[in-house]
Amino acid sequence: MKSKSIDRRTPAQVALVIHPVRPSHESARAPGAKLDEAVGLALALGLEVRERLIAPIRAVAPATLFGKGKVGEIAILREPQGIEVVVVDDALSPIQQRNLERAWQVKVIDRTGLILEIFARRARTREGRLQVELARLDYERSRLVRTWTHLERQRGGFGFLGGPGETQIEADRRLLVERIVKLKADLADVRRTRGLQRRARKRVPFPAIALVGYTNAGKSTLFNQLTSSRVAAQDMLFATLDPTLRRLDLPGGRPAVLSDTVGFISDLPHELVEAFRATLEEVREADVILHVRDIAGVHTEADRADVEEVLAEIGIDADRHVVEVWNKIDLLDAVARDDVEQRARHAGAIAASAVTGEGLDSLRSALTGLIDAGPEVVLELSLSDGEAMAWIYRHARVVAREETQGALILHARLDPQALGRFEQMRPGALRKLTPIVGEIARGTSV
Repeated sequence: MKSKSIDRRTPAQVALVIHPVRPSHESARAPGAKLDEAVGLALALGLEVRERLIAPIRAVAPATLFGKGKVGEIAILREPQGIEVVVVDDALSPIQQRNLERAWQVKVIDRTGLILEIFARRARTREGRLQVELARLDYERSRLVRTWTHLERQRGGFGFLGGPGETQIEADRRLLVERIVKLKADLADVRRTRGLQRRARKRVPFPAIALVGYTNAGKSTLFNQLTSSRVAAQDMLFATLDPTLRRLDLPGGRPAVLSDTVGFISDLPHELVEAFRATLEEVREADVILHVRDIAGVHTEADRADVEEVLAEIGIDADRHVVEVWNKIDLLDAVARDDVEQRARHAGAIAASAVTGEGLDSLRSALTGLIDAGPEVVLELSLSDGEAMAWIYRHARVVAREETQGALILHARLDPQALGRFEQMRPGALRKLTPIVGEIARGTSV
């Protein structure tokens, strides 16, 4: 049995958003900023936030999280404001959620449930829906508390088994477990399919670049700018959920595959990290990771720490190529912008604006240098070998070229896999393939 959910036919339900401040709780973000983020999540769900408040907690009450006084205060506030939903920006236990709903006589949803509701609405692909459903069922399995009387009824046994049978709550829990097992099997198929797709891309081979970042950092806008796409991009938390892949043409004609992934957030529910592991494998398998940061945001350093925490959780190596893109410089005044650009140069980051396009040429050049970090070689091809020439321009970065009588000499960078494929394509040219050692006189630059 599923727990009650917000009625999706009435998106303008009136909500109260509460951010509890636990005793001795340390956070890189101020309570006001955390409350603003929770309100943003509620707005992303289509709720009408009529009231918001920060609720300090002296001692956590096991039954309700809040003390009796605060529970009573909120109950009094609820009725005149017409509150229909109370959003608690914290993790509630099933018992706490049930008791608060009884005390306030409204639907109560915690931070995990709120994010799951948003994801359930935004998922469009079969993979996204599977992942969201798995996360929701895993969350709801612990919510099968004895709230409704029908959960106390018992079913009779079958045939000679006799006995009282299983209670309704046990039957519901069993059905949930069976559904979870099936979803995990379906997602395992998705993971295998993604693995086959990645192996096919590597045989081409196109390098893979993945965008990551805190939600609403501007990843989708940057994705559209770099790939000339029209992926939905809104000033809203979790505007993009399902991953999108597009071709990215880098300077010198070298193509790559750019993927836009789901945004991260502080206190990301563990259920979501586990369920979206199949999607996040796109990040783990990428050759280069672009970490997009809202550099104009007040909590940009805290956002960075949260993203790095999730990357570590999904197994991103510390030595992986990660390029920070300090986005939204167009929102800064002249003094702050100069400071950001200077700090970006010292940090090896790229200061840019996905809206205006500033800094994107520098970003493309940086990506080209990282992707084409393989050995530089000299290739001598026949001028009539158009097929080999076209292949090199598609799969390598041509640094320089010169033509002699009947031959074309290319100075190019290829990754080891591409180099191996070229050797298989043109085994007769192996003796002409010479790695560059030291400086070699260049022909005409491309």
